[in-house]
Amino acid sequence: MRTALSIAGSDSSGGAGIQADIKTMTMNGVYAMTAITALTAQNTCGVRGIVETSPDFLGQQLDAVFEDIFPDAVKIGMVSSKALIEVIAEKLKFYGAKHVVVDPVMVATSGARLIEDGALDALKRKLLPLATVITPNIPEAEILTDSSIKDAVGMEQAARSLSAKYGCSTLVKGGHSINDANDVLFTIGARKEIWFQGKRISNPNTHGTGCTLSSAIAANLAKGMELEEAIENAKAYLSAALAAMLDLGRGSGPLAHNYKILSESSR
Repeated sequence: MRTALSIAGSDSSGGAGIQADIKTMTMNGVYAMTAITALTAQNTCGVRGIVETSPDFLGQQLDAVFEDIFPDAVKIGMVSSKALIEVIAEKLKFYGAKHVVVDPVMVATSGARLIEDGALDALKRKLLPLATVITPNIPEAEILTDSSIKDAVGMEQAARSLSAKYGCSTLVKGGHSINDANDVLFTIGARKEIWFQGKRISNPNTHGTGCTLSSAIAANLAKGMELEEAIENAKAYLSAALAAMLDLGRGSGPLAHNYKILSESSR
C-alpha cells in the first residue's frame, strides 16, 4: 500500500488540518501518517487557541515516521514558527523526502492568522525550495509575491514568478471572487501554464478546502500519478466532497470527506 505523511496542525473540529488530511488520504487510497505541528482549539466559528509542538518533539515524530514507514509523498500544512519550519526542512533533506506538497497556510477560513511574522521568511528560504508543488490561494500568493492579483493574468504571473523563485511547480488556486473555481498550474519541468477548470459550488461550508486539496494531491502523487493528473483527480474529489452539501456547525462547516461511504450507505 502506498503511504503519505501529513505535517500539519490538529483541528479539534475535524474539518481541516491533520484530521482533514487523514480522511482525504484514506478516501484517496493511501495509508496516512502524521507529524503534528500544533494543537488548535477551534470549531466552525473560529480559532480559540493554539499550542505549538516543540521543535525537538516534531523532529522525533518525523524521525519515527521516516525510519519505519517511509512515505511515498509528504503534505505540509500549517507550520506557525521559524523553529518548526527549520526542523521540517532539515528532516526532509536528511531523509530525501519525495513528492513534497506544500500548502502555505497563513490565514484560517475564519480569518485567524496562523503563522508568526518571523516564520514567513523561513518558509520562503527553507521550505518552498524543497517542494514538488506549492498550492497557495490568491491571498497567500499575493503575500508570497508581494503583489496584487486581480484576474487570470495575475494568477498566471504569480504562478510563474513563484516557480522561478523557488524552483518548484506552483498551483495558484482560484476563488476569492476571481476566476470562479479555476486554478492555474505552472510546471517547472515543462515551463508552461495549465488551467484546471472548476465550477463554483454554492456551498458556504468550505472549512478545510485547502487542506483537502493539497492532501489529495499528495495522495495521488504517492500512487504514482503525474502532477497534472494528481491535481485533476484531487479537484474532482474536492468538488464531490463540497457537492455532498454536508452542513455541520454554526459557522463555515466542514466538507463531506467520506461522501462515497455516505452515498453507499443511503442506498
